[in-house]
Amino acid sequence: MNTTLRALLGATALCATAGIGAAQDNVTLTIATVNNGDMIRMQGLTGEFTAANPGITVEWVTLEENILRQNVTTDIANQGGQYDIMTIGTYEVPIWAKQNWLVPLEFDDAYAVDDLIPAVRDALSVDGKLYAAPFYAESAMVMYRTDLAQAAGVTIPESPTWTDIMTAAKAMTDKSAEQYGICLRGKPGWGENMAFLTAMSNSYGARWFDADWKPQFDSAEWKATLTDYLTMMNEYGPPGASSNGFNENLALFQQGRCGIWIDATVAASFVTDPKNSTVADKVGFAQFPNKDGVDNHGNWLWAWNLAIPTSSDAQNAAKTFIAWATSKGYTELVASKEGWRAAPPGTRTSLYENADYQKEAPFAAMTLTAINSANTQKASVQDIPYTGGQFVAIPEFQGIGTAVGQQFSAALAGQMSADDALAGAQSTTLREMTRAGYIK
Repeated sequence: MNTTLRALLGATALCATAGIGAAQDNVTLTIATVNNGDMIRMQGLTGEFTAANPGITVEWVTLEENILRQNVTTDIANQGGQYDIMTIGTYEVPIWAKQNWLVPLEFDDAYAVDDLIPAVRDALSVDGKLYAAPFYAESAMVMYRTDLAQAAGVTIPESPTWTDIMTAAKAMTDKSAEQYGICLRGKPGWGENMAFLTAMSNSYGARWFDADWKPQFDSAEWKATLTDYLTMMNEYGPPGASSNGFNENLALFQQGRCGIWIDATVAASFVTDPKNSTVADKVGFAQFPNKDGVDNHGNWLWAWNLAIPTSSDAQNAAKTFIAWATSKGYTELVASKEGWRAAPPGTRTSLYENADYQKEAPFAAMTLTAINSANTQKASVQDIPYTGGQFVAIPEFQGIGTAVGQQFSAALAGQMSADDALAGAQSTTLREMTRAGYIK
């Protein structure tokens, strides 16, 4: 068993045939995906695809984010063949491609590969070959209630510091009315609370590892990060926050319970959707915060992508579906059904040049700014031996990141102190990195 496999198992009719050959007839595609709004919307439009491709039936396996990651990682590492298409992130794509676990994707000019935003395309390519197609991409930003800020007499600038955020969160909090100044991820997981906390730590000048791969949770920067996070959540956040991830905080914000929510830019279309959000016309946007004196806004860059495992026996049909679901034509389909504001964001340059999208999506400019400003080659202001923005791009990070996330979530739940959580994170990470051979 190689080290990558060991690490992963331990962690547990619109461009329908664009340049990838004819699909097989009478094929059933099993697609594993995450239970978020954009993916659920795609499932609702599956009939448009099957009508144009009557020989293909689509079956969906929709899972919570942490469970999805565990299931698809186990399946692909074992070459199980359970799924024909997997929804995976920018973390997995280069690691799995180098293991020859993913089918490279080739498209003709009709698909317009060059229209993909360069930072996103590069993150999904190995040696110039594309191994997954982005369904949507995101950075992270501040979403806040303009009415509550005005009533509280506070201003959130376009490029706020964490001092600005904490001041505003305090002013917006009224727990007697179930109005919480800030909502942040607390659910443990390398892609849940640790995605946020890693980005926050980047903005505080922290790093996961020094140049010799020694963990840095005993640093002043990490202590300041976790201390301020716990202060904000305990004093201005909602109850039970250690169980809240993206979806839970989205619901709280849409219900008018959160003054500030700092999370993925993709959330913007949902919090401004008048069909589902009670505060749709009262939302402002700002850049991910930085700590005073630190020139770093988190460097969060993520895409949810569609990829084909080499174990699939329906690769042509899978390519046909991916070409449809990630095409400009699909974007136009969503816009025709639900308006341009609902179009999958962050993947294509042409979307941000579209006047109709700019008019309907007040968050478009801030989203593009956040994506373009993310530097995943150097996430910290300090010297680091790794790439990745809100994650560390090594196979072991799934297990280590989740273990650290459990420590920090326990601190948020009041089960241990910040110092104990940091000490536990340091000890766990040092042990695992030594065991994996990074530290000699």
